[in-house]
Amino acid sequence: QVQLVESGGGLVHSGGSLRLSCAASGRIFSISVMGWYRQAPGKKRELVATITSGGSTNYGDSVKGRFTISRDNAKKTVSLQMNSLKPEDTAVYYCYIYAGDHYWGQGTQVTVSA
Repeated sequence: QVQLVESGGGLVHSGGSLRLSCAASGRIFSISVMGWYRQAPGKKRELVATITSGGSTNYGDSVKGRFTISRDNAKKTVSLQMNSLKPEDTAVYYCYIYAGDHYWGQGTQVTVSA
C-alpha cells in the first residue's frame, strides 16, 4: 500500500506565496518521478511540475518562473514553492509519484484571492 500525504494548502492573497509538501510512504522501492498536478473547477487536471530522481524538472507553462519543485530522495518527499500567486492558480493540487505505477494524493486546496 502506497500513501501520499499532502500539506500546505490554504488561502492567500494575489502575489503571495505558499509551500506544498508531500510525503510518500508504504511499499515503495524507488520513485522515478515525483510531482504536482492541479485541477480547477470545470477544467482538466494539468501539470504543475515534476522532478525525476536525478533532479531533472519540468514545469507547466503557466507556472514557469514562479514555482519551484524540489525533492528529498532519502525522505521520499516532494515540495512545491509557489511564489507570485495569481487567482488563476486557484485549484486542488495533487501530489503524484511514479514508482512502478502511478500514485496520487488526496489533494489539497489552494485558493488565491484577488
